[in-house]
Amino acid sequence: MGLSVGDAVRTARTSGQKLIRLERKHNGPAYVFMTPWLLGMILLTAGSMLFTIYLAFTNYDLLSQPRWGGLQNFRQLISDPNFWTSIRVTLIYVLVSVPVRLVAALFVATLVNKHVRGMGIYRALIYLPSLVGGSVGASIGWRVLFDQNGPINAVLRIFGIQGPVWLGNPATALIVLVLLSAWQFGSEMVIFLAGLKQIPTYLYEAATIDGATLWQRYRRITLPMLSPIIFFNLLMGTISSFMVFTQVYVITDGGPMNSTLFYVLYLYQQGFQYFHMGYAAAMAVVLLIIVAICTGFLFLTSKFWVSYDV
Repeated sequence: MGLSVGDAVRTARTSGQKLIRLERKHNGPAYVFMTPWLLGMILLTAGSMLFTIYLAFTNYDLLSQPRWGGLQNFRQLISDPNFWTSIRVTLIYVLVSVPVRLVAALFVATLVNKHVRGMGIYRALIYLPSLVGGSVGASIGWRVLFDQNGPINAVLRIFGIQGPVWLGNPATALIVLVLLSAWQFGSEMVIFLAGLKQIPTYLYEAATIDGATLWQRYRRITLPMLSPIIFFNLLMGTISSFMVFTQVYVITDGGPMNSTLFYVLYLYQQGFQYFHMGYAAAMAVVLLIIVAICTGFLFLTSKFWVSYDV
């Protein structure tokens, strides 16, 4: 005799509950291994973000208890000329350095995507600057390199060119930092190189048979196939460029004449030099909003040029 509909439903529900309990039992070790990450996420990341948002609405100087101030810090931001200067300088840096870095990384990745003896050594040497690029030592070396009496101007003098005061001139100080960013394209290059190796060779062979030139093959095959990787590097590069600090602090410290007063550097000055921690927290919240808007804009526009078709 067959089961009724009600019995079948109850049997299926019981079997589903047993399966869920069995899955939870097997997932136990996974949750144990995830515990350190979860604790770090909750206590160090989420907890810190919530506390920063709270401090943004307070008057806090690191030495006394926070006092609720409402929107006072945000109103002060609107009337702070250095705040707007830091936004302008950071946006210029992002809009210039990120494309320059991506173009350099893609160009070099295309060059080293060859089966040549010793190519691994060349790739390692090219990748090396990205390992030390954000360090204090590399920043000091870059400052010495572009000093008025440094190696760059010494080379220019050989050709009869009087080099500028790179770090003392508002017109060139930001260029030095952009060049430092472009020098550190190793990480993006490795990602581009991995993407280039995943492009099927038969696409190039078919295009060659059809009479496509090298540039046509690159524009019609390479760039569309790499568009998801270009988008990833563009997204990560934009976010990291908004948070540049060490290089600016060591090389220029915001000078001359605030021409390199980056947003995070000004935030640091307000929080840890002037002890305006509530004001710095408000700046951090605004930075989070700016980065979120830029990220959302990149995702919205990506549907017009990023292709995931293989």
